[in-house]
Amino acid sequence: MRIELHGVSKGRQGQALPETSLSYETGTATVAFAETEQRPTVLGLIASGRMRSDTGRVTIDDDEDAALLRRRIALIDAPDVNDPHPDVAVAGVVGEELMFAGRGATPLHARRWLKNTGYPELAGLPFSAVPTAARVRILCELAVLREGVEGLVLVHPDRHGGRPESWWPVVREFADRGLAVLVIVGGAAAAAIERMPVEAPASAEEE
Repeated sequence: MRIELHGVSKGRQGQALPETSLSYETGTATVAFAETEQRPTVLGLIASGRMRSDTGRVTIDDDEDAALLRRRIALIDAPDVNDPHPDVAVAGVVGEELMFAGRGATPLHARRWLKNTGYPELAGLPFSAVPTAARVRILCELAVLREGVEGLVLVHPDRHGGRPESWWPVVREFADRGLAVLVIVGGAAAAAIERMPVEAPASAEEE
């Protein structure tokens, strides 16, 4: 599967998003650069088929099919769109996502899922207190539970702090599992990722 953005932009004279072209595909983790408060979310919405661009076009396997794109691509952690409320407990967020995926969604199910994913100690914490690497893994693991999801668009994980060395290997792992992954970041994170060795080891914790 290959998704291509051909000269897309949003807003008058590209104020919301200047003209942008990029692609991401199955088995690859791709980094896209976007800064200002609004642009990462706008790019994420367009790249996942949830917003129509004012110029250009978006294709999935050479087909302009926004509905298909929405079914196959999960939009993750987009500010003011679908990012978890900072004060909601992690188990509450997990339970809601399990419900959307058609799974058991009681508090017991949520805690069991967190234990199986390796984060039992986070269940009662507010989502804002979750380290970035754990946040990325939890949200991506929940997204791939949904039927038909073959790709992920992760929006601005660097805004939560933590060095990219801690969470980029998590992103790359999902690509290695056969997903098409697009990560939208700011300039500092993009530069840090570019400097990383191709086979950089995952960090065990935030620094």
